[in-house]
Amino acid sequence: MLSTPLPASTDHAFFSGPRGSSKGASSSTTTNVVVTTRLTRRSPPPQTAVSAKRSLPPAHPAPAPPDRSSPFSDLPSPPKKRRLLPSVFSSPLSDVVVPSIVKRAPAPASKEQKPRKRSSRSSSKASSRGSSRPAYSASSPEPISLSSRSRSTSSFPQPSPLQRRHWRTDENGAPGEGFLSSEEVVKRLMKSYKSYFMDPNDPENRCFDPHPTDYPVVELEYPNTNAKERYILLAPKDKDHYNPIMDLEKSLYTIVGHYCTREQQALFGPIPTDTLSESISRSPSPEPSCPPPLDLSFDPSTISLPTPSTPYLLKTLKRALYRQDGPTFVKVLEEINSILRSFKTGDNSLMRTPFQWTESGFPEKVMMRIIEENYQRTVGPNVPKLRHYEAFSSTVYGELMPNLVEDILRITNLREDSLFLDLGSGVANVVVQASLQTGCESYGIELMEAPARVAVDVVDQIKVRARMWGVRIGEMELEKGDMLKSARVDTLMSKADVVLVDNKVFEESLNAALRPKFLDLKEGAIVISLAPFVSSIYARPTGRNVDEMTAIFDVKERPYHSGSVSWGNGGGSYFVHRVDRAGYSLVKEKYERERGATRKTRSSRRRPGPAEFS
Repeated sequence: MLSTPLPASTDHAFFSGPRGSSKGASSSTTTNVVVTTRLTRRSPPPQTAVSAKRSLPPAHPAPAPPDRSSPFSDLPSPPKKRRLLPSVFSSPLSDVVVPSIVKRAPAPASKEQKPRKRSSRSSSKASSRGSSRPAYSASSPEPISLSSRSRSTSSFPQPSPLQRRHWRTDENGAPGEGFLSSEEVVKRLMKSYKSYFMDPNDPENRCFDPHPTDYPVVELEYPNTNAKERYILLAPKDKDHYNPIMDLEKSLYTIVGHYCTREQQALFGPIPTDTLSESISRSPSPEPSCPPPLDLSFDPSTISLPTPSTPYLLKTLKRALYRQDGPTFVKVLEEINSILRSFKTGDNSLMRTPFQWTESGFPEKVMMRIIEENYQRTVGPNVPKLRHYEAFSSTVYGELMPNLVEDILRITNLREDSLFLDLGSGVANVVVQASLQTGCESYGIELMEAPARVAVDVVDQIKVRARMWGVRIGEMELEKGDMLKSARVDTLMSKADVVLVDNKVFEESLNAALRPKFLDLKEGAIVISLAPFVSSIYARPTGRNVDEMTAIFDVKERPYHSGSVSWGNGGGSYFVHRVDRAGYSLVKEKYERERGATRKTRSSRRRPGPAEFS
C-alpha cells in the first residue's frame, strides 16, 4: 500500500524502527536482556526498543491525521449498493426493475493482484496493462503518490467551485427531423418489451399491451419552447434493458425540481425521493409520508384528480405507477403536462431558471439526466455491436463513467475557451460530457468502425437534447482514424488544454508512439491517462531518465472508486500529467550540479598512477 511520505526528520524512524535505536544499540540491549533473564529468572524487564517495533505500547501516540489541504482530497465516498429485492416479494413489478442507465459494453476484466511494495523502478510496459497495477482501496480520499521528480511543492490548479458562464440557449427547443426519441428506440425493439400497466376497471382492456403500431404512448413536456418527447408505456423483458417508464419518471422529477419556482412546484406537490426501481424493493405497505388516500376508483370518468389546490399530483402519479393503474397514470400525466404548457405560454418562465445558473452553477442532476437520456437512446441499443473487438488488444472497448469524467473535468478546470482532446474516444461519451459540462470545444478520434459510427449519433443527438433542456453546449468534432497518423491530431495537440488517453490496455508500443506527440503540448497542458506515460512515477532523476521526453511531465496519481469504469466493479487509479518545462529545467540543473560535484569528489580520491610514484 502506498502512503504519503513523512517529513525528512521522521523518515528514518518510520522505516527503521523507533527513534534513537540503531543496529548496534539494539544488539547490545538484547544481549543484556537475555543474560539477565537466564541468570536470575526474574520477570522480563520493560519492553525495549527492539520489541517495541513489533507491538506499540498502549501509551504510544496516535498517528497524525492525513493532510486534507490538497485539492484532490475531496473525493466523493463510494456509492452505496442498492438493496436486493426480497425473495418473499412476489409483485409483478419484480421482473421489470432496471438500473438507472442501460448496461454498458464491458471490456475483459483483468485479474486483480494484491498490492505490492513500492519499488524504485517499474517498467512502462507493465504499468500499461490492467493486471499489473495493484487495486487501491476505493475508500481512501487522499492522494496516493508524489510527483515523479519529487517536486512535491508543485500543484495543479485549484478546481473552481463555480464556472461562471451563460448556460441558457436562445434556440427553439423543437427536436426537428432526425430526432431519436424514446418512442423510436422502443418501437424498433418492440418484441423485447411487454405490458406493464393495466386497466383495473376492465381486465379485458388490451390498450396497454405491446403492438407494432397501436401501442400505449404518452408525451412529456420539456423546459424549452416546443420541446416534448413521446414515451411508450411498456416494460423491458430483460431487466437490464432500457425502461421508458422509469426514464420518463426521472426526467419529470428533474424538470419540476430544477426548472420550476417554489410557487410552481407547489402545484405539483412534493417530489418523490425514489423512482420505480427503488420503490418496489421495499414493502408494499404505504409510506408514512404519503398523502391521505384519494378517491382513485378505476373508472376514468369518475376519478377525482387533484387540482393545484390539492398539491399531490406527483404522489398520485407515483401511486398509479406503483399500482400499475394505466388510466390513472395517463390522466394525471396529462394534467401535469397541461400545467407545464401553461408555464411555457408566452414568455417561457421555465427558461428563466438557466439564467440563475450563472451564479449558482449548472445543476449536476440536470447534466447527468441529459447525458443519461442521450446515452440510452444512442449507445444502449448498439451495445451488442460494441462488444465485437479483439480481446486483450489495444482496440478493447471500455468507457469511463460520467461520475469519473465529471471529476476529471472539474480538477482540470476546463472552460468555454478551452480545447479538449480524446484520443481513442470510443462512442464519444466523454467528448459530449466535456462540451456539455464546461462549454469547451471538444475533439475525439476513434479507430474502430462500430464505436466511431455510434459516436456520430451520440454527438448529433446531444445537440438536440441539450436544446430541449434549454442548455448551451460547446462545439464538438469527431474523426474516424488512427491517432498516430492523423494530421488533425498533430494540428490540435499544440493548442490542447487537456488530452485524455484511456490507455488501460494499450500495448507498450502504442504508448511509446504517443509520447513524442506530447512534446508539442503547451506549458501547463494536462494529459489524463489510465496508465502513466512515465517509466516510473516514483523515479528520482538519473542519467537514464533525466533526458526522457516525458520528463517534462509533473505526474500525480489519483484514485477512482467503484462504478467509475465499465470494465470492472473495483476501484483503481488514473494519472494526471501536467506539462511543467520550467520545473523540469530546475530539476535537470540541480541534477547536473550534483553529478558534477560527485565527479569532482571521485576524481580527488583516485589512486595515484605509476608515473606519480616514479
